[in-house]
Amino acid sequence: MSHSVENRFFAIVCGALLIFVAPLFVLFLFLSSERAEKEIKDHITVLLVANAQALAKPLWDLDEDSVTQISATTVAEGAIVRVNVRDLSGQLDVTQSTIPKSYKGDLESIDRPIIYNGIDGAKRLGTITVYYPKLGLFDGLKSEEIVFISIFIFAVLTVFGAALIGNRIFVIQPLMRLTHAIEATRRLGSRHHVDWQSNDEMGRLASSFNDMQSKLQREENELKLAHRRATDTYNLTPAMLFSLDKDECIAAVSDYWLATTGYDRAEVIGREFASLVSPDSRTQYIERKRGNTHSAARIDVTVKFLCRDGRVMDVLILETTAIQDGLSLSVMTDVTELKQSEDRILRQAITDHLTGLLNRQGFESALDAKINEADLRKRELACLFVDLDRFKWINDNMGHAAGDAALRELVSRLQKCMTPGDIAARLGGDEFAMLLLAENAEARAIEMTALIAEVFEAPFVGDARLSASIGIAIYPRQATNAAELLLKSDIAMYAKKRDGKNGAQIFDNGMLDDSRRRAELESHIETGLNEDWFEAYLQPVVNIDDRSIAGFEALMRLHHPQKGILPPGRIIEVAEETGSIIRIGNRIMEKAIADFARLSRIEGMQDTYLAINFSPLQFESELPLRMAALLSRYEIAPRRIVVEITEAVLMDDNPETRMVINEICRYGCRIALDDFGTGYSSLSYINRFPVDIIKIDQSFIRAINDTASDVSAKSRMLVESITTLSHKMNCTVIAEGVETEEECATLRTMGIDYGQGYLFYRPLHPDNLMKTLASLQEDRPSPVAQAS
Repeated sequence: MSHSVENRFFAIVCGALLIFVAPLFVLFLFLSSERAEKEIKDHITVLLVANAQALAKPLWDLDEDSVTQISATTVAEGAIVRVNVRDLSGQLDVTQSTIPKSYKGDLESIDRPIIYNGIDGAKRLGTITVYYPKLGLFDGLKSEEIVFISIFIFAVLTVFGAALIGNRIFVIQPLMRLTHAIEATRRLGSRHHVDWQSNDEMGRLASSFNDMQSKLQREENELKLAHRRATDTYNLTPAMLFSLDKDECIAAVSDYWLATTGYDRAEVIGREFASLVSPDSRTQYIERKRGNTHSAARIDVTVKFLCRDGRVMDVLILETTAIQDGLSLSVMTDVTELKQSEDRILRQAITDHLTGLLNRQGFESALDAKINEADLRKRELACLFVDLDRFKWINDNMGHAAGDAALRELVSRLQKCMTPGDIAARLGGDEFAMLLLAENAEARAIEMTALIAEVFEAPFVGDARLSASIGIAIYPRQATNAAELLLKSDIAMYAKKRDGKNGAQIFDNGMLDDSRRRAELESHIETGLNEDWFEAYLQPVVNIDDRSIAGFEALMRLHHPQKGILPPGRIIEVAEETGSIIRIGNRIMEKAIADFARLSRIEGMQDTYLAINFSPLQFESELPLRMAALLSRYEIAPRRIVVEITEAVLMDDNPETRMVINEICRYGCRIALDDFGTGYSSLSYINRFPVDIIKIDQSFIRAINDTASDVSAKSRMLVESITTLSHKMNCTVIAEGVETEEECATLRTMGIDYGQGYLFYRPLHPDNLMKTLASLQEDRPSPVAQAS
């Protein structure tokens, strides 16, 4: 209590008294003492004058008795306590004193000479000295002054006491009640109020405190209710929710998380989450934040999770970091079945279904791995690009079945020539590639080409004879990366074909004729843009069931005045590399929409759609606005436009591209994923992007009725899997490259929605297509089905 408000107030009042009242009181006593001392001195001075005159004659006569009598009379005065009379000759020295022996105080003295006026004039005979006590501060006080001082002290004490009592009543008591309420709130946790009412500041303070307590009580109740609701939501949500602290340890888990994983809450709280991740994906999980610089960013990672019963789940973890107090909020989703399906489709996607070798996608991955191995082992890598010379003759004269059988037989023979570590792939059609790792890759490649030549000595199915043109490129001697190695082996192969086929050719820098052809093609593209050589051909997409037209796909064609229509594939490849694909795409889009508007005026064509292929480079920020302006100009509903994109667009996962695609979808257009199955196909794209239509690549369609039962079974299983999963995700499925009635019948049994291919229609110029549709209307009044 030494630092209480009351003690401090008492100290302040006492200090005020000491500073202001005490000096005034001391000054009053000092002045009173001076006044009393002056009065005494004046009185004694008068007595000295009188006694000095009275002592002159007795001192002249040396009458000691008279001197003693006069001295006794003088000392009898109240103020004088000692008198001393002494003549100058020293014969007479009389002292009278009334000072008690116990007196210890100081004395003040006043002396005066004794003058005798005789015949001879005035003569000094001696000195009279009187002594009186020295006055203190209180010695000079009169009775009325003592009464005044008493009244003053009483008034000061009264004011002092009133201040203390008023402070206790009006300040200390409400403060004590406020303090008790605060202490009770702190100790007991409940909101106590102050029982004090007045119209002064303390009353307003008590009222404000009570209002604050009521408000805090309401907010506390609301927080408790919100916390209870949040806890219930956290635990009852059918999702595996969990939170991690700053040390990556589990801070909280939901009931659904516990039910799914089989753990008890007590055994996982405080445990490092990484310990529950399978060792083969633990590094991936630990490093998930390394490339993320934003503390509040969303992080997703797919890892293998160890359940309590020993099961291993593939889980997708979406984590939002730094919620508060260093905690994160994460949701864990079991994607085991999806991963298994994805892995199965991926394995099928990287495998050539006819030969069992790697396809182009699988070969590209293997090539990257082999180059890394060559760098680590300090060896060379030979890439052999093998192209069959007379394979087209077999297909044209003996049929595709014979051609497929010849390819399988060739692969069987090649595998006998290969050693462990060698890799072979079918890149497409009659093109193959082989990778050979050796200290002297060129010698090993030449040895392998000799073995391949022996392979072709024996005839194939139907006594057919084949040969091969082989291009060879060596890493790192002639190429510095995978793409360059494959490209230069391809250039060497074409060089061998130009030289007469049937043999091997090692790449050299003179094989750059393709560069000149490329420059020529670039010139054709630029001239075609300037002189309007580009046309938008349209190929109908039909309903598999009734062959009615559901829509059209716009296909780019470059019509050279002298050379005719140039192959579009090479044009697109070069245009994407040079960037002119944006101008070409915009030109084709404008022409296709204009022609589609003309087609829509034909009876029965009002509900068809138009599919337009877009290069990844075309997804610029102004694309949605350009499309909206064109559709508005030709009065075409956005729902009737389908934007066809390849997996390259989705794989890049460019934020600007994603934004443009989302904007196009919000406008009302639909999205189609083209050539599904040929690239890095992943159903996660369908889940992560707004895809409406899946177009299965024609390579799978051609293999569904393959004579080899295993190839046909695998192809059908793949197509059926894509179709089923796509339908589950509300996506329409279109089969590309349908060429035979047998393929169409098989696709119908698989539940394919629409088909596109030469069996139905070839790509046609819009003018020719309108004539074709007009003739169809004469034969069949309702040739159109609404696209779903």
